[in-house]
Amino acid sequence: MTTLTDYHPPRVTAQSHTTYFYFYMALACMAVAFLGFAPTYWLPMARRSFAAPPVIHVHGLLFFAWTIYFAFQSWLAASGKVVRHRTIGMIGISLATAMTIFGFLVAVEAMKRSAALGQTDAGISFAIVPLSGILFFAVVFALAVAAIRRPEVHKRLMLLAGISLLDAAVARWFLTFLAPPGPPGPPPVAVTLPPAFVAYLLLVVAIVQDWRTRGRPHPVYIYGGTALIAVKLLNWPISVTPLWHSFAGGILALAQ
Repeated sequence: MTTLTDYHPPRVTAQSHTTYFYFYMALACMAVAFLGFAPTYWLPMARRSFAAPPVIHVHGLLFFAWTIYFAFQSWLAASGKVVRHRTIGMIGISLATAMTIFGFLVAVEAMKRSAALGQTDAGISFAIVPLSGILFFAVVFALAVAAIRRPEVHKRLMLLAGISLLDAAVARWFLTFLAPPGPPGPPPVAVTLPPAFVAYLLLVVAIVQDWRTRGRPHPVYIYGGTALIAVKLLNWPISVTPLWHSFAGGILALAQ
């Protein structure tokens, strides 16, 4: 008598996990983004207690739409539906372009709010955080689009771009549960570093996966990850320089 069992050899199972790794990472990015903004945006919105200019809501909608799109595209690629993945690629380009524009507009809006509170210099200093963040995302995304015919490079650049956006979401949890209540206005640039490095743990996961499957990290993670960390660390000293204040202050002057 023969007993039939649903047996999946370990190698097949491991290959399946490797194939869907970037989809799982995209889901992780989406979860971090949603849960991170839950206490300061989604829950207050549900209670109708959150008031903000329309540009803030459009910004939030675009960035969360991106996480859903990123997860869907990762699933298409993992499922072998590459033609459809490429067909709807223009949606991602349009989304990323809109995100860059509204990321810039929200940074300017934040500077204007700080100026209205009499904290112009603090607002200009802090503006380097969102402005450098959205610039990094835009550059990495553009590189990913340019590498569309090099899947191993493309998918890693897309993941790097997605992870680069998560520090703001993680910072909301730091702000909600760890930061003592303080006066209104922008926080010091230095306080953005711990949440960023917590978010970048996802990059560590990706590097470990490369080590397990390739024997070494991909150059995208080595150079791109180094650039991501360098940008974040340099935000602090650059934010207090006269050159930055002249540059960002000029943007603020044009916006008022």
